[in-house]
Amino acid sequence: MFASFFFILRTGAAWGLIWLLVMLFLFVGVVKRDPPDVFQILTFISIGIAMVVAMSHIRRVRLLDQKVSLETLSNRHRRVLDLPLNANEAFELLEASIRDFPEVDQLESASDSLQVRAKARRSKLYYPDAQNLHPALRWLSSGDNQIYATVTPNGDTSTISLICEPARPAWTDMFILDHASNLDNVLALTRALTRRLGDLRNQERETVKQSLTEKELSVAKLNLLHAQVEPHFLYNSLASAQLLTRSDPAKADEMLGNLITYLRHSLPKTEDAISSLGEELERTKAYLDIMKIRMGSRLNVQFEVPDYLKNILVPSMMLQTLVENAIKHGIEPKSGGGTIWVIARAHENMVAITVADDGRGFNAESAGTGIGLRNVRERLALAYGSNAHFSIVANFPSGVAATISLPTSFLRGEHHD
Repeated sequence: MFASFFFILRTGAAWGLIWLLVMLFLFVGVVKRDPPDVFQILTFISIGIAMVVAMSHIRRVRLLDQKVSLETLSNRHRRVLDLPLNANEAFELLEASIRDFPEVDQLESASDSLQVRAKARRSKLYYPDAQNLHPALRWLSSGDNQIYATVTPNGDTSTISLICEPARPAWTDMFILDHASNLDNVLALTRALTRRLGDLRNQERETVKQSLTEKELSVAKLNLLHAQVEPHFLYNSLASAQLLTRSDPAKADEMLGNLITYLRHSLPKTEDAISSLGEELERTKAYLDIMKIRMGSRLNVQFEVPDYLKNILVPSMMLQTLVENAIKHGIEPKSGGGTIWVIARAHENMVAITVADDGRGFNAESAGTGIGLRNVRERLALAYGSNAHFSIVANFPSGVAATISLPTSFLRGEHHD
């Protein structure tokens, strides 16, 4: 209440001082006679109008800010905002907020000095256009406003300073009021910055949420693909071992030992989609030993894998899938059986792992559902993106050769999830 009363008196006194100076100049310094009564009446009328305008200014400030103080009643306003953004991000946010501000004209921004200057025309919706006033009265109008904003870096955070003021000298504030237009501007810019910061944070949260969802889906899909192991292999192996216990107990014992080795390397891997090439070779050898007991001389196996490549990290069960596919669709359907080759070669920054056979090759009788090979492609895409490749071609003179190409940077001890 005191601030409002003081502001009204100060505005009236300022206009009274103007008329007093005019009277002293004209009638004491120039005309050298007492001022007429009309001039004195005009003085009191102008003081009254100025006080009414001051009350209107106070009313508008109260509507905008709901509190009245000498600070809010001022024509010039400054706000300081702390943002959890680095200087470049804060400057982009600030520039976009001012650029989209209504009635902004002549915007100048300097990204190096982190400054933005702009001229803001007074809205014609609420204020009369000063350009339509008589030139003699135009200087009495508050006129256009200006915005000056800077960003101060504070490491990972930043401080934004906003200044909204009339585009005229500060000494005129005693006589000419801006009808709270700059208070409106600084509050609007503060809201704009807060809203844009909120939108940025919501977008970041949605991105993190989407990334987590995609990661969960990828892990679930990897586990599902990994779990799609041919169940008949386990049943057939146990059935074969049961028969061998009657005819050849030593072979049955060997088969069960290989089956235990195979399961030991397989079952714990559902939680970990990555293992070394050496571990995958041990699992594959156990599987092939079981199949050699079942198929006898119809199955031959050759491994050509250098020891220095056994630390390469590969998706678990992938080599196993290719070997199973070669036996099921290549060697088993062939009357005389055949040979399976497991070969690993390094070239520049890639390692190529090939499973080849001289079985039936590509034909309608040996073609399966393609689930195993499709799983290989999907798992490679999920685990390595475009850094890994898979190809399957006809082998010479018969059979099929399937090759997985992986980056050699995926070495044990260097892999990070």
